[in-house]
Amino acid sequence: PGLEPPHDGGELSVAVVLARPARAVAPTQEAPWVRRLLIGVVLLLLAVLVGAPLVVVFAEALREGWLVAVASLGDEDARSAILLTLAVAGVAVPLNAVFGIAAAWALTKFHWRGKALLLTLIDLPFSVSPVVAGLCIVLLFGANSLVGGWLVASGYPIVFAVPGIVLATMFITFPFVARELVPLMTEQGKSEEEAALTLGASGWRTFRTVTLPNIRWALLYGVLLCNARAMGEFGAVAVVSGKIRGQTATMPIMIEMLYNEYQGIAAFSMAALLTLLALLTLALKSFLEWRHADQLRATGRH
Repeated sequence: PGLEPPHDGGELSVAVVLARPARAVAPTQEAPWVRRLLIGVVLLLLAVLVGAPLVVVFAEALREGWLVAVASLGDEDARSAILLTLAVAGVAVPLNAVFGIAAAWALTKFHWRGKALLLTLIDLPFSVSPVVAGLCIVLLFGANSLVGGWLVASGYPIVFAVPGIVLATMFITFPFVARELVPLMTEQGKSEEEAALTLGASGWRTFRTVTLPNIRWALLYGVLLCNARAMGEFGAVAVVSGKIRGQTATMPIMIEMLYNEYQGIAAFSMAALLTLLALLTLALKSFLEWRHADQLRATGRH
């Protein structure tokens, strides 16, 4: 409409009409001020809920100088709490990684009854309060229980000792690795493993050369998340540890004890150290995501 045909009587080319640039359609129909308002609200909430606490923690820790903060971390009880936290994470995370791989393999490579029940049990720590989990461990392995009484009499106590802390940490953190692997392994299927077995590879070699390379990035993500949760766990560990200074007090428990004793610099210094460990974990996760995306681009996969 609005175009006059050529004077020589020729027909108007359809290509002229189709060549007109299409009007760009915005991905959203909101007004610009609405988008800016939403972005501003999100940034404000992040600043209040995430940024402000981080600033306060480091500001309070360095209020009297970094030498005082470092000296507070050199206290014997503080060193014991740091080493215990790292030791518990060093035991719980590898065990949960093995469990997560085994659970994901069983859920995605085989057909059997009870898969839904196993998935529900894996998600159980997400719905149960950590305090309730710690209480269950006390009821099962405490000195007044049948098993716990026998273990205490044999000199191997679980509750109010390091094994109880490891058990509580493992219970709280074991879903992370499995939940990272199950969706990926479900999408990948089992055709590559079946091909390797057909060509004569053993089960272990198939897992080592086929399955493990395909899941390594998701496995690393799950391990990092599991490690961060293990180091920061408080509720279940507070119930089973007994909060014995220098013996069963982890870093989160030690922070609470120091704060309740009005040792603000020491409490915030340890909180700052725990925050730095969490930020380091987040940085490693971001780096792994970047490497994974870079490799996908290099291989032409999307």
